[in-house]
Amino acid sequence: MESNSTVSDVDDSSDVVYLCDEMFSFDTISGAFFILIFIFSVAGNCLLLLVLVTYENLKHVTNLFIVNLACSDLIFTFTLPFWAIYYLHHWVFGEFACKLMTAVYIVGLYSSTILLTAMTVDRFILVVLQNWPSNSVKRQRFAMVACVASWVIGTAASLRDAIKVKVEQSDGMSTCEDPSDGHDINLGYYLQVSLLFFLPLAIIVFCYSAILKTVLQDSCRKRYRTIVVVFCLVAAFFICWGPYNILLFITSLYEPKDCDAMEQLEIAYSICRILAYSHCCMNPLLFMHSQNLLCCKKAKKRNRERNISQNASVIQNVTFVAQNSAVMFELHSE
Repeated sequence: MESNSTVSDVDDSSDVVYLCDEMFSFDTISGAFFILIFIFSVAGNCLLLLVLVTYENLKHVTNLFIVNLACSDLIFTFTLPFWAIYYLHHWVFGEFACKLMTAVYIVGLYSSTILLTAMTVDRFILVVLQNWPSNSVKRQRFAMVACVASWVIGTAASLRDAIKVKVEQSDGMSTCEDPSDGHDINLGYYLQVSLLFFLPLAIIVFCYSAILKTVLQDSCRKRYRTIVVVFCLVAAFFICWGPYNILLFITSLYEPKDCDAMEQLEIAYSICRILAYSHCCMNPLLFMHSQNLLCCKKAKKRNRERNISQNASVIQNVTFVAQNSAVMFELHSE
């Protein structure tokens, strides 16, 4: 791959500026994937909400969290067509839409993080702190407070970025970006990601380590099925969003030295971004799969109980017939 480079100051190697004209761009691929993710996410999350509202008890704490998670995923999903058109063409929606979509994007991301953390803490209190004075009413209040807090904190976190992003013109193309200098962007990013991504991750790792230890020590594990569902939701979130946030953290500290390194970093960033955005499709799949597994287990249990009762009836009938036969044989013998 050929690349052109221009040196702005030969005497100072730190001032080298590379102009890479023939870099491979993932923008078209990213835009296409965003459209596909949008279609699957809207269908899956709307179906999930329909199932929860129609067939499930929304007063149940886990269902309450999952409803809010589905709403958070849908809010994030509705920004994807805008970003798809942005990457396929350029930003054509004006500055207000630029600020609004940036805010909605961040609200959807960080509200999901806080909701998953609250779900994990709820499981931790229920399983590990079994003597903790917690009844169903208190748990419902905790869940409602956590849901409200997730939306408030997510909205507050979005204001800074929404205010700073602007639409700028370059070579007849519009961009929706933050025009601040690198140091200001990095400081805000460090604070935001540390408090709203890595801190929740640390809390979740601690809680699930304690939960796993408690479950392995307890011989009765029937009531811990919900833990598996919550764990899968949390794991899917951090598997999807983890590489993206880690790469953003690395790029804030590392500056590519040549065009090849810059291209590789850009490709890795695009792939991690697609993986991160695809998370909004995961929760419906995981929840539906877990419900199917639970239904299958319940059906197998009912069949097993039915077979046991039928076998007991057969044994009773055989015993009754045998006793009658013995009585008739004794009568004939006399």
